[in-house]
Amino acid sequence: MWSFFSRDPSKDFNYEIISPIEGPYDENSIWKLHSGKRKNTQLQVSVFTYDIKKGNEIQLEIAKASVKRLKTLRHPNVTMYLDSLETDKMIYLVTEYVEPLVNHLHNNESNEKQHELEISWGLHQISKAINFLVNDCNLVHNNVCIWSILKNQAGEWKLGGLEYVCLSSEAGPIKILSQLEKYNPPEKSDSNNKRKIITPWVVDMWGLGCLIWEVFNGTLVKPASLKNPGKIPKSLVAQYCELVSANPSSRPNPTEFLRRCRSPGGYFNNDFINTLLFLEEIQVYNILTIPIKDATEKTRFFNHLSQQLDNFPTEICKYKILPQLINAYEFGNAGSVVLSSLFKLGKLLDNEDYQQKIVPCVVKLFSSTDRATRARLLQQLEHFVDHLQPAIINDQIFPKILQGFVDTNPAIRENTAMLHLAPKLNYNNLNVELMKHFSCLQAKDEQGGIRTNTTVCLGKIAHFIHPQMRQKILITAFTRAMKDSFPPAKTAGILALAATQAYYPLSDIARQVIPALSCACVDSDKSVRDQAFKTIKGFLEKLEKVSENPSLADTMEAEVNSIALPTAVDTAASWAGWANKTTITTAPSDHETDNAWGDADNWGDEVTFPSQQSSSIETSTTTFDEPEFVSINSDLKPVSSYNWSQSETKRDNFFDNLLDKNSKTSFTTTNSTTTNSSTSTGGWDIDEPWDSVDAANDKSNKREEKKMLREKELQDKRAARHASGAMKLGSKKKQHQV
Repeated sequence: MWSFFSRDPSKDFNYEIISPIEGPYDENSIWKLHSGKRKNTQLQVSVFTYDIKKGNEIQLEIAKASVKRLKTLRHPNVTMYLDSLETDKMIYLVTEYVEPLVNHLHNNESNEKQHELEISWGLHQISKAINFLVNDCNLVHNNVCIWSILKNQAGEWKLGGLEYVCLSSEAGPIKILSQLEKYNPPEKSDSNNKRKIITPWVVDMWGLGCLIWEVFNGTLVKPASLKNPGKIPKSLVAQYCELVSANPSSRPNPTEFLRRCRSPGGYFNNDFINTLLFLEEIQVYNILTIPIKDATEKTRFFNHLSQQLDNFPTEICKYKILPQLINAYEFGNAGSVVLSSLFKLGKLLDNEDYQQKIVPCVVKLFSSTDRATRARLLQQLEHFVDHLQPAIINDQIFPKILQGFVDTNPAIRENTAMLHLAPKLNYNNLNVELMKHFSCLQAKDEQGGIRTNTTVCLGKIAHFIHPQMRQKILITAFTRAMKDSFPPAKTAGILALAATQAYYPLSDIARQVIPALSCACVDSDKSVRDQAFKTIKGFLEKLEKVSENPSLADTMEAEVNSIALPTAVDTAASWAGWANKTTITTAPSDHETDNAWGDADNWGDEVTFPSQQSSSIETSTTTFDEPEFVSINSDLKPVSSYNWSQSETKRDNFFDNLLDKNSKTSFTTTNSTTTNSSTSTGGWDIDEPWDSVDAANDKSNKREEKKMLREKELQDKRAARHASGAMKLGSKKKQHQV
């Protein structure tokens, strides 16, 4: 009666079986291996099942003993126990997700070098697991072979198959599967007992020798095959021969085996194993606060790590090294030197994993007050910016980066990396806040290279700026750069005008651009004059075409009101592309309309949007040939090869050359400390507006008018005195008294 109402305990089990793992593993074990997952967290696990009805009493006892033994053993190189369940029909054993090593070796797709490194690390792990059982737990595994080795998601080898584990003082149980008897050492079948087992490790070290042979030569068919090392590496052959020696006393203790293989020239002495062991030691330091490695040693290690990662197996890099790097930075005081390797390995993650593991770390890093950390973050920005959501960039990261614009260290100001962030910035951050800081950098920064690169950067992100803000900003900014005392800054301003020519109305070209360029034609620097002449010719040809064919005006001004769609441009891969078509769906709020670059009479004015509606603005691609203007999509060439007569697709890209730090035309903070002639101080008053070209001319005219008026007044006074004759002494005093 009670059994009728009893509930099946497997229904309350927190894990569910998904599918069986195909392969020969089940034929060499009493267990059936399945993939599974935890019901509430969807954690991927492995489920070993034993069917009680299909087995016998001996197998049942072995299965129960295996579960009990695994439950009590905790070691990084032993399969990790999670849960178990026993019913009247089945025994369920849940572990971390693993797959049989046989399956992995058969399906391995890594290159030969990575495969060799993975095997060396795997054998090192199994050797440590045997050392743990024999020397620390006084246990004998009794079943070390390729069928008892499993591999987890991180590519690490784990020792499983604990069905025959016993105390070292006890006789091992008889293997109930006949196909496993070939792994028994010869002394077990010695009826004369001439080769007596005298040490507890001899059985498992024989098994380790069998495992080594199978890893390099395939599944062992008969024990006699062990006499031929086959494909076993030469650096391991000597130790292998000791492991499979017919004399038990010749087999080394696991500790001694590890020591010999780790010695110079040993099989376990390679960069891959050295790297993983170093990271494990740092992990121990983080937990126990034991100073195993000093700061200098850690810095030297992390500086060389990034170069070595390309040769390491991908799985281990992704699931083992990367988590340890994150932990080393957050808790191990590894410093900024770890960031290069951290972001390099982050590329191996899919977007979901990146959001969970890397992005929180990035946000935390941007809050760091350490200059070295901030500088390395900015230098590595292109490697992770694609994974950052616009909301995170605008709300959490951009405010921190803005602090770099006013940093006293020129290297921080130089590496603010707006080229990669611009596509994801909102209206206010891009068109207002960023432009204020750009205006200060270009006008007041004491480093000529920073002023130059500010102009270059503005030209590169011009297609993201709102059209109406762009028309107020670009001409003012680029013509101001042409007045800089640093020749490369002048050249940058001239070529920026050429590169952004599609965004200027024809009337502005005639009334503002060409007059400003004409001043550069008499510059003291010949390279500036040459670029000015070429650029003027390009703009004049454009105006001439419209004069001859007025119908071309609309075509040439097609991109004046265009704007790039931020989420559609991959600036990390190539920020040189210019958008041809986009959609503007919303107007900015009133407080987002301040303009730090606009005309003197319009600073801070509100931007007026066409019809103040959210209709889309569609722009077409310019199709006419303009051989005189630089193309942002062109190939990289030195500035000296800049040829305006070439076709648009082959034109030189001055910006790419100028910003490329490996290029001869790159202007860094160390190139020049020339102070901009437009300012006498290095102040950082970002709210101070700039005078536009027209405003500057108006002020100059007013000064001239006042001067002329003053001169005329003086002339009138002199004439009046001359007419009244000589002035008598005391007359002036009397006039004042009256």
